[in-house]
Amino acid sequence: MPERKRMLYVQTSGTDTPTRLYSPVVLATVAQAMDVDATLYFLGRGITVVKKGEAEKIQAGDFPPLSELLEKARAAGVRMLVCDQSSQLMGLDRGDYIDGVEVVGAATLNDLVLDADGTQWF
Repeated sequence: MPERKRMLYVQTSGTDTPTRLYSPVVLATVAQAMDVDATLYFLGRGITVVKKGEAEKIQAGDFPPLSELLEKARAAGVRMLVCDQSSQLMGLDRGDYIDGVEVVGAATLNDLVLDADGTQWF
């Protein structure tokens, strides 16, 4: 049986740019539905997206609040990772993030990029 394809979505945009936040979450959720392993990696200002209480404040157009889409992505099996060094830079602790988010080291991003069949940056 062939190995599943892997997609990596890197979120560097933060809550200060709400319209840039929906695409990676939607695309990752769709990838999972297409039987593609999807990972969302939050880096730099992107970590603000998964800080507790922040995604509930984001709603663009007719889309539901971003928090709902993040929960659907998690339920679909999208892996969500946060850069530990970005957390330190922004003064956030491991407990500051929504459920289902894993804090990982910077080397993890390099490994993910090398292993992915495709990457997209937002």
